[in-house]
Amino acid sequence: MIDKPKIRPVEAFPVQQQGQTYVVLRDPTGVAPEPIMIGTGAYFLITLFDGSNTLLDLQAAFTRRFGDLLPSEHLRQLVDGLDRAYFLYSPAYEERVRQMRQEFELCPQRPAALAGLAYESDPVRLREEIAGFFRRPGAPGEIPSPRNDGAPLSGLISPHIDPRRGGAAYAHAYGELLTRQRPELVVILGTSHFATGPQLFTGTRKDYLTPLGTVATDNEFVDRLAARYGEGDLYAAEMLHRNEHSIEFQALFLAWALGTAGYEIVPILVGSFHEMVESGETPAYDPRVASFIEALRAELEHEQRRVLILAGVDFAHVGRKFGDNFAADERVAQWVKSEDLALIENIKRGDPDGFFADILKDRDARKICGLSPMYTQLELLRDHPGRLLLHDIAMEPQTESAVSFASIAID
Repeated sequence: MIDKPKIRPVEAFPVQQQGQTYVVLRDPTGVAPEPIMIGTGAYFLITLFDGSNTLLDLQAAFTRRFGDLLPSEHLRQLVDGLDRAYFLYSPAYEERVRQMRQEFELCPQRPAALAGLAYESDPVRLREEIAGFFRRPGAPGEIPSPRNDGAPLSGLISPHIDPRRGGAAYAHAYGELLTRQRPELVVILGTSHFATGPQLFTGTRKDYLTPLGTVATDNEFVDRLAARYGEGDLYAAEMLHRNEHSIEFQALFLAWALGTAGYEIVPILVGSFHEMVESGETPAYDPRVASFIEALRAELEHEQRRVLILAGVDFAHVGRKFGDNFAADERVAQWVKSEDLALIENIKRGDPDGFFADILKDRDARKICGLSPMYTQLELLRDHPGRLLLHDIAMEPQTESAVSFASIAID
């Protein structure tokens, strides 16, 4: 029996059922495979599962909050149920992670973790779904005919919000790619949402599976990059790729736009630069960032293939779901749009210094989810001009929150 329960970092959002409010807990890492729904009283208790409160402490807090006694057996049932579902730090969780890591290491490919959840898993229905994104408000309207004659893109910024909310922005990004010469190597810099510890960059040798076929990873390139990278082990946290969607969605749309032949990818997850925002230190002065950029730049200097540096990122995350003490309403949405567009001006100039200075002016008040991949991309493509294709905001009234995102082509 766990005496001082500690909840793992999971998503929590309210739902209404038969006039009652419940809270759904979901683990985006996939360690806990199934979401669970709990009442508001149980959710109050879980907010106190910090590893320091005993069961008696929790019972006392419940009584102070609600005025009722909480039977010990009810609290034990809650703790045991969360433990069995792998929502708590415990020996059961550690064993589950060990098994998952072993399975992932033995698998030569990275499965499509969100097929059938965030997008259609059937290839025919998936193509129909993506075609529908082009007809959404603000989208291009029609799928461009692949021409392969326009000047190749040096970089592309695409969302990593789920495609069913960000479909118009994905349509702009990958519609633009259809009109340019095909890249032959795509370096994908994805936001690493669950990275912990000092390691900032995480690669994988695994190919990415999609319902439209397998997107091949250039293993030799990744190995050379890992060998050059002197400030960390590029493979130390490879399991982060298992459920991370920021690269999965890009692999999916690359397979749709380019097929699965004639190019390879270099999938790299980039961890948070939050400590640099707090300190005010420009990321390029951090040895871990500088070493990675230097290593990747050196590899690309010897590259004869057409290279695209693709960032799978979102922008602002604001509102109560993301820890703010305010609801994301239309006024907040206008603030987000104005600040995002000012930040994007730095991207359009190819100016990583201005980009980071803009983040520092309010200590990243909007919680830019793609800060670290975008900064890395901008350092690699310094002075390359960019063009905004679409900026959009997904409002979440049920959580009083909002997420912004954009598509940007970089020449």
